[in-house]
Amino acid sequence: MHCPYCRHSDSRVVDSRLTEDGSAIRRRRQCAECGRRFTTVETASLSVIKRSGVAEPFSRAKVINGVRKACQGRPVTDDDLAVLAQEVEEAVRSSGAAEIDAHQVGLAILGPLQELDQIAYLRFASVYQDFESLEDFEQAIEALRARSDDGPQGRQRPLSAD
Repeated sequence: MHCPYCRHSDSRVVDSRLTEDGSAIRRRRQCAECGRRFTTVETASLSVIKRSGVAEPFSRAKVINGVRKACQGRPVTDDDLAVLAQEVEEAVRSSGAAEIDAHQVGLAILGPLQELDQIAYLRFASVYQDFESLEDFEQAIEALRARSDDGPQGRQRPLSAD
């Protein structure tokens, strides 16, 4: 790590702490040459391998943008989307792999989205899982009904009485 003040290549770690969400380590360093202190933030890299074979860094913003389209016109807030994106990132990082297939990211989106809004889930799943017929929708709806008969709806919101 080069000192940002004198560009010397040697520094020592004075203090290390996890960030609030635990996704990075904040380190206070001191330059061995000039003695000035500076902060670095270290995160584990996570790359997404797309169908074309191209690798790109994981992006919560891309998750949010993809899910936002499915949530259009639904009672889903930006905060809900941010929480969903965080859940997706935690799920894909928990695999421990430095690279993950884009398909795995899509699968990681389906669970939290189903908890958030079932209509948005059906919209997203219809595109992501390439529904080709009404039977595909019927099967997905039946699976949702069977699941809702088994227990609570998670973060599902009640319909307003307008």
